[in-house]
Amino acid sequence: MVTKNSTRTEVKALAQNIHMSPFKARRVIDQIRGRSYEETLMILELMPYRAAFTILKLVYSAAANANNLGLNEAESFISKAEVNGGTVLKRLRPRARGRSYRIKRPTCHITIVLKDKSKNL
Repeated sequence: MVTKNSTRTEVKALAQNIHMSPFKARRVIDQIRGRSYEETLMILELMPYRAAFTILKLVYSAAANANNLGLNEAESFISKAEVNGGTVLKRLRPRARGRSYRIKRPTCHITIVLKDKSKNL
């Protein structure tokens, strides 16, 4: 069996086409950027917003990626967290007198990057 020495100090987790407005996701992401892994978990578990659960699952995924590379997730922090707008789903709503209104359902892409504090120094 070949052992692999990894010198990477950062891991990334990406969620695409999340059915959520980028503005609503950004208000949660702005609270966790630059914080440690444990502090991020505490903040996200207590937030009342719907976006917090999706971002919490993404932080868990980034921690699992760090564990697979041999990094210690307890010593890591969120070095980069960004939300970008995705495609807008366009739907039609029937209205009176045979008319229809367009409904825009926004989506977003969320990226979380974890960095190891001990290997970063």
